[in-house]
Formats: sequence, C-alpha cells, structure tokens
Amino acid sequence: MTAPRPAPATRFFPVEGTALAAHYWPAEGGAVPLVFAHATGFHGRVWDEVIARLPAHPAWALDLRGHGRTGGGPIDDWRILARDVAAVMAEAGLAGAVGVGHSMGAHTLLQVAADHPALLRRLVLFDPVILAPDYYAQPMAIGQENRHPAARRKRDFPDAEAMIARFRTRDPYDLFDRQVFEDYCRHGLVPAASGEGMELACTPETEASIYESSRSNPGILDAARQVDIPVLVVRAQHTTLHDFKSSPTWPELAGTMPQGVDLYRPDMTHFHPFQDPADAARIIADFIAA
Repeated sequence: MTAPRPAPATRFFPVEGTALAAHYWPAEGGAVPLVFAHATGFHGRVWDEVIARLPAHPAWALDLRGHGRTGGGPIDDWRILARDVAAVMAEAGLAGAVGVGHSMGAHTLLQVAADHPALLRRLVLFDPVILAPDYYAQPMAIGQENRHPAARRKRDFPDAEAMIARFRTRDPYDLFDRQVFEDYCRHGLVPAASGEGMELACTPETEASIYESSRSNPGILDAARQVDIPVLVVRAQHTTLHDFKSSPTWPELAGTMPQGVDLYRPDMTHFHPFQDPADAARIIADFIAA
C-alpha cells in the first residue's frame, strides 16, 4: 500500500464571481506539475489515491464550478468550465503542466489546451465525454419537462458515514476502490443549508444541468484537431447499454489529434481511475516518461 500524502492545502481563486477551489500537494525535486479535473457530480479529492502514487509531482486537483468547495451552478454551457480552469492555472502559474482529466473533466482540459496552448504540455484523458460528430448536431433537451434523472438524487444525509453505508454496495459504487469511494463521500458533502446534517456539494439540479447541456460545446472536435501536444485517450469498455459504466468516448477521437494516442481498456468501466487508482497512476507516469 502506498503511503498517503499529507492532506492538501486548499486555495480559492476568484473567477467570474465564483471562488474556485484548488487542492494542492507540494513536492520536491522539480518534476512537472500535474493538474487534475474530475467528472460530473464528483470533486477534486477523488484523485487523492492517484496523486498519492505520483509523489514526485506537485499536484493540483480542482473542484470544478458547482462541485466540491467551489460555488456556482447550474451550468448550461461546458465552455465556462474550460474558462474557469484556464483562469486558475494562469493565476497559479501552472503553464507547462500535465493535465489529467476524467469524463467531463477530460473534455474540459482538452478545450483548455486548444484555447491556451502554453498551459498544458501533455494530456491524459480518461474516457472523455467527447462523442462522434453527429451527437453535436442534435438539439439540447433542457427544461423542466426534460429533467435528467440526476435531478431526483437524494441530497441530504446525517453525515458522511450514512452516505457511505447507503451507497457502498450499490452499482456503480461497488466497483470503486474502497478509499476512493470513501473520499468521494467524505469530500462530496457540505453542511446543509438547513443547519442540520449534510447535503451534496454538487446539488442534484447542478448535476442534472451538466448532463442536459452535454451538447453545449459542439466545437470540441474542432478544438481537438488544434491540440498539437501528446494526448493519451484512455477508453473504457463500450457497451450497448445506456448506463454510466459504458464509455461515451468517440473511438476515433485520438486519431483527430496531431499527437493523439488511443489506449483501449475493455477490462475497465467508465470509472477506471476510481476502480484502480494504481493502474491509473501507472498510465499517467508512463505517458509522462514516454
């Protein structure tokens, strides 16, 4: 078992009226810094177990808008997330970092790399939510009559232990590494507005709005073609089931990028970094060293 790194320091960066939280782990030795971006409904601290296995690198794990300790939301345009991340990286002096993203966070970092080429030198994208071109040609379904099921999530818990007990054996959380799952629960709650107990930091309305606006950045494929840095696209198993475990990533995505590399991992679900953080850290380290 890898020894855990100390708890990170958390800094807040004001961006467009919202204070964005960034969790920071220092490191000695001058290795390239790593910037981590999470999936919809999660938060930066789900990367703790991956970061613990990359001790030579200073690491920044961001709470994207509407998640974790960052305010804001609902969200109707994914491009605002890229603007947020670029602003935080510039303010923190993170030009030339390696970006590591999962799902929505991977989509976000790819857009950052296209918009601000100096900020990122390499990308490792675990199952980015970037689909085939015809997906973006369809209209978005936004409005109360088209609410995503995430809007009905249970939001209130007496404490983190109650959330852990409720979800530990449920699909897909039963796939997660134990410590990653507990980090997800413990850092995914904030004191409830009512003053009693805890509630989800990413509200069900915010989570639903992100799924509903998943077509809001139709230029992401054009952006990908502009990203001329090494990019590793790690794709999980693709199934015909419409669930959260199947890969949403367009299989041809890596081929659209000048230096894109495709790594297909049918042994993993969409939650690869949470299922096996040691494997995710190995993939990151190998790609940095390549």
